[in-house]
Amino acid sequence: MNIKKHIPNLITLINLFCGCIAVVYVSEANYLMAFYMVCLGIFFDFFDGFFARLFKVSSPLGLQLDSLADMVTSGVVPGYVMFSLYANSAHELGTNPFIPFLGFIVTLGSCYRLANFNIDTRQTDSFIGLPTPANALFILSLPLVIEFSDSLMMLEILTNQWVLLLITLVSAYILNAEIPLFSLKIKKFNLKDNVLQIVFLVICLLLVVLLQYMAIPLIIIFYVVLSVVNNMFLKK
Repeated sequence: MNIKKHIPNLITLINLFCGCIAVVYVSEANYLMAFYMVCLGIFFDFFDGFFARLFKVSSPLGLQLDSLADMVTSGVVPGYVMFSLYANSAHELGTNPFIPFLGFIVTLGSCYRLANFNIDTRQTDSFIGLPTPANALFILSLPLVIEFSDSLMMLEILTNQWVLLLITLVSAYILNAEIPLFSLKIKKFNLKDNVLQIVFLVICLLLVVLLQYMAIPLIIIFYVVLSVVNNMFLKK
């Protein structure tokens, strides 16, 4: 029995388990723990492919498991968080109780993106559209910004249902937009092929140290902008 071939799939299932736990935490309005569990799930999501390549045991089963696990951790969880943000603002403003369900547009966009990723042969070394883990981190950071930010303006913005609707629609769109974005996965262990990734990670670390949770949405926006700039240079 080749134990190595089962290790990547086991890591993928741990990602799914983290996503399930995150759902429970969101239902309890414990967004900080939900964020941590999603981060842990994304960590395992990163390494399942790494070990599959390392052990040379990539398989169609692993590909399907990966997408199904991501659907929960990076699809259902952020959609549920958006639902909760809508619900909280609806409770305060007394608006239509069906509006919060619009938050699950994020889940629908994530599902379409994951299914399309499996059949898109262009996305082997980079991404087309925002990866679902990055989008999940962006969405899950919003309630943390609300909770830990001292800015009243930021609180008003992120509890405004029109702003939440805009974030929801932009989120679903950018997941599936025809925008090439660089991958953070390291496939070649040398400096030359990973300069962009290293620079990005260093800047991310600095932003987190300086801004804490506020840095997360800025990092995702920076990731998209940096990718667009990188694409412009590559074309030249």
